[in-house]
Amino acid sequence: MPESFNFKNIGFATLAIILILTIIGWVWSWSPATFSVKDVVAEQANALQVEPVVGFATTTAVIEVGDILLHKTGGYLSNDIAPPGVLMDNMPAWEFGVLEMLRDVTLALRKDFSRSQSQSVENEFLVKAQPNLNIDSTKWILPSAESQYGEAIDLIKAYRLALTQQQASSQFFARADNLRDYLKEVEKRLGSMSQKLSASVGADVINTDLAGDAKASQSTPTPMQLTNKTSWFKIDDNFYQARGMAWALLHILRGIEMDFRDILVNKNALVSLRQIIRELEATQDTVWSPMILNGSGFGMLANHSLVMANYISRANAGIIELAELLNRG
Repeated sequence: MPESFNFKNIGFATLAIILILTIIGWVWSWSPATFSVKDVVAEQANALQVEPVVGFATTTAVIEVGDILLHKTGGYLSNDIAPPGVLMDNMPAWEFGVLEMLRDVTLALRKDFSRSQSQSVENEFLVKAQPNLNIDSTKWILPSAESQYGEAIDLIKAYRLALTQQQASSQFFARADNLRDYLKEVEKRLGSMSQKLSASVGADVINTDLAGDAKASQSTPTPMQLTNKTSWFKIDDNFYQARGMAWALLHILRGIEMDFRDILVNKNALVSLRQIIRELEATQDTVWSPMILNGSGFGMLANHSLVMANYISRANAGIIELAELLNRG
């Protein structure tokens, strides 16, 4: 055996590789910062040499969110099969939260915002884009998840360009009922997330699944009292998933604020939307702790999940109120 070959060198090389992968994983785990939708809209309009039309801001926000999801530092990590990506779980959870919001808004674009009524024809670009975003987020073999998501973003860009060219086949209808229907979907998504976050400490809850309808029934009977408790291994995943959802949603709502401004002013609801965005912005504050803490409700240690649940719940309450305002004449 050569004198230069020894186990000490192997040990040093192994430690160096582990250190490098740890540093890379740490850098890749940084969540992207928020951005100004108004500035991006102006930049994109200037780059395309077009005048923004109704729908341009919302679609631009969706496109920018999707581009950041795919091209942030480290790229798309949820389907990585090699270290350090395969060893990370917080950033993939964040990515899944962003993806859920993209799926919801793209579905709304396809079935509501781009159509004048239920009997109207669906937009050709959105018909192709929306299914592409529903590909399994962990799929890595051809076609990979990121390739399908990238194709979906390109199709939304084509839809946006058609809007600016005022093609009759591509429309964006800024109407109160369209926005209300989208907010109803967001309401369900945030409500579910809030419950998952609140279950970090465990709680006994009364089963209210059939409340409000004496004739209601369900397929499988469930106990009248349930115990909700999040697995210790899922606490940080739920936190970062909620953080990703809130990050994506606040940018989408900023775009909606620009496109639906006249509707919101007419309903005296603009301030309500801005308050929702403010609550979502608070979810992006820096987490100074090296790990997500899970202290009891009134215990000695913080519970980051409950803090996040507070912001998500307040944003959700604002969305419920906003939907009601839009429903009024």
